[in-house]
Amino acid sequence: MTRASDTQGGPLTLSRTGLPDWLAPVVRVVETIEPTQMSHFLPPENGSGRQSAVLILFGEGERGPELLLMERAGSLRSHAGQPAFPGGALDPEDGDPLGDGPLRAALREAREETGLDPSGVQLFGVLPRLYIPVSRFVVTPVLGWWREPSTVGAVDPNETARVFTVPVADLTDPANRATAVHPRGHSGPAFLVESALVWGFTAGVIDRLLHYAGWERPWDRGKQVPLDWRA
Repeated sequence: MTRASDTQGGPLTLSRTGLPDWLAPVVRVVETIEPTQMSHFLPPENGSGRQSAVLILFGEGERGPELLLMERAGSLRSHAGQPAFPGGALDPEDGDPLGDGPLRAALREAREETGLDPSGVQLFGVLPRLYIPVSRFVVTPVLGWWREPSTVGAVDPNETARVFTVPVADLTDPANRATAVHPRGHSGPAFLVESALVWGFTAGVIDRLLHYAGWERPWDRGKQVPLDWRA
């Protein structure tokens, strides 16, 4: 189980002790999912790409299970205004990218971006590494249980516009689901929640988690939301 001191240099480990029962389907996803079931975009075999990690943090709010997301500042040059999981590139001090480096980076970035207290987070799994071709990021999704919630918010408004939680019930509501269509022609799942359009990498990961956890409800895949050229 992770502790605050772990983020200062000690080894990080994964623990599934004491998780709420409703997370059992997500744990099964971690144990069984294959990389190709997550995405067609997988890390280059030659090992190139910028190593990074995101924190997929499950908590329990007034309306049941929820996910922590942040909205990137509109002034950023890349992915401006786009909702995302907390995360970013590994720093040298995070350690081995094939070891506990992604765990450390996910917690560090979440603390820097949202003010999250890592000592209240129990890391319980890691999904297959994925690839974002446009930015050349090799992303390790790290899953956590918000065992002891802490106050969160935008730490640096130049990077983060806001931090918010989304009930899983809203993510599975067919009325909130759509297909985002980019002017370049590619499309993918999207979620219209908390006055935000969640699309791209983040929506893709959420979509696969909901599907393989058995939480997905039938939705209208013909419902389209156009993106503009700045997306």
